[in-house]
Amino acid sequence: MSGIFATLKRICSERDGRLGLAFTCLILMFALVGPLVSPDPNAIDIKARFAAPGLAHLLGTDNLGRDLLARTSVGTRYALTLAVIIVVISSIIGSLIGIIAGIVGSWIDRAVAAVFDIVNAFPPLILAFALIALYGNGSATFVLLVTVVFIPQFGRMARARAKTLRNLSFIEAERMLAVHPITIVVRHYLPNVAGPIIVLASMNLPVVIAFEASLSFLGFGVQPPKSSLGTLIKDGFISINQSWWPTVAAALVLAIATLGATLLGEALRRVIDPKSTRAR
Repeated sequence: MSGIFATLKRICSERDGRLGLAFTCLILMFALVGPLVSPDPNAIDIKARFAAPGLAHLLGTDNLGRDLLARTSVGTRYALTLAVIIVVISSIIGSLIGIIAGIVGSWIDRAVAAVFDIVNAFPPLILAFALIALYGNGSATFVLLVTVVFIPQFGRMARARAKTLRNLSFIEAERMLAVHPITIVVRHYLPNVAGPIIVLASMNLPVVIAFEASLSFLGFGVQPPKSSLGTLIKDGFISINQSWWPTVAAALVLAIATLGATLLGEALRRVIDPKSTRAR
């Protein structure tokens, strides 16, 4: 706990870190508290369609008279939940694959590197479209395809760290003492890989949020009646000639969420990475 508080203190000592932490906390509060105090996000009121922001509806209403504050807060919660799940799964799987490839070496290492290169060779959206065409839409499919897209980033990082550690003297000494390989991985590899992976995960979080919004905007992500920031921007864009606030409200939340996560991730990288700290 003392290490966490020390890291937060160092993050707050920077202007970008304070801004990122403030924006992130604001978005988290909006996502957690918003659905509890706002009306039903799917309640239709045709008489109140395209209502301007006011006391009855703080962010106005959409083309079906649904409260945009409720729908935006639910969409934010859904986007953050998906982003965290995807980043956690892809970081765990990628780290394990990268560590194993870095330790074993030989043709397994080359094969894993080739697979990572093949996945990275495809533009993310094109690869996502191909997987959606094969497996269809849905939350589970979305989590699967975006996880596949981001696994190589974590895998390459873990693989590089594992290859650096593999030939160090203390690792060789434990091998000569017949220490179990799993014990060596848990004792040495995981702690050395965890720091860079956490930084990479924090920097990938806004990328996943924006990626989810892009797919939902194009109609390949979250499907109605569920709402996400991408679908809200899309619905507002279709009716932008009649009202502009539906698009602006969702786009503003998306901008704050991605900007806050980006600033916080950069501040965390500078705090954890000794080379970045010395350069600063």
